[in-house]
Amino acid sequence: MTIRANDLSESIPVSAFQAAARPSPSFYSRTGKRAFDVAVVVLSIPFVVPTVLILALLVALDGHNPFYWQRRVGRKGHSFQLLKLRTMIVDADARLEAYLSKNPTARAEWDAHQKLKNDPRITIFGRILRRSSMDELPQLWNVLKGDMSLVGPRPMMESQREMYPGASYYELRPGITGPWQISDRNACSFRQRAAFDEAYAREVSVPRDLYYLGQTVFAVARCTGY
Repeated sequence: MTIRANDLSESIPVSAFQAAARPSPSFYSRTGKRAFDVAVVVLSIPFVVPTVLILALLVALDGHNPFYWQRRVGRKGHSFQLLKLRTMIVDADARLEAYLSKNPTARAEWDAHQKLKNDPRITIFGRILRRSSMDELPQLWNVLKGDMSLVGPRPMMESQREMYPGASYYELRPGITGPWQISDRNACSFRQRAAFDEAYAREVSVPRDLYYLGQTVFAVARCTGY
């Protein structure tokens, strides 16, 4: 069942995310989840590595480094370097600021979602990678290192710390996929992510993680990323 962003209220107070009682962590959430992550990544190496190398070669055809590192917020608030295939032009930050300063509508969209549907920074091939979410395959390296999990909250940028209204994100490893990632995420504001994270923190289990991984296949097939 697809999770609808509209089902999560924008008016939920911050205290609701911070003070809600939660059952004690299960064995799976404490130990099994990490073992599951490592096992899946190791088994996927023969398939993922050749795919990433081919995609990296295609990205590199425009003459720049095909990989992109960006600092993100991890478990307990620690920062880590997230690895992705590059989908943006080299001067992306400067291009974004110039675009937002001239376009109030885009500025409002960015402030609400921290994303743009028509982002001027994204390359032609980068748009294909984002729509298919293939640019995120290198994050399996972050999973293997322990920075991330296969399933968890969407990795948050350091500049977004003050915007996040909850606490559940910091209790979990960020995930390549998860409740928010398989939702109708294009319509979801940044603030609503906290509700997804709180719900997931309450339900971490093997069946739930398998469900989200299965649903990820359909989300990728629908090409709902941007």
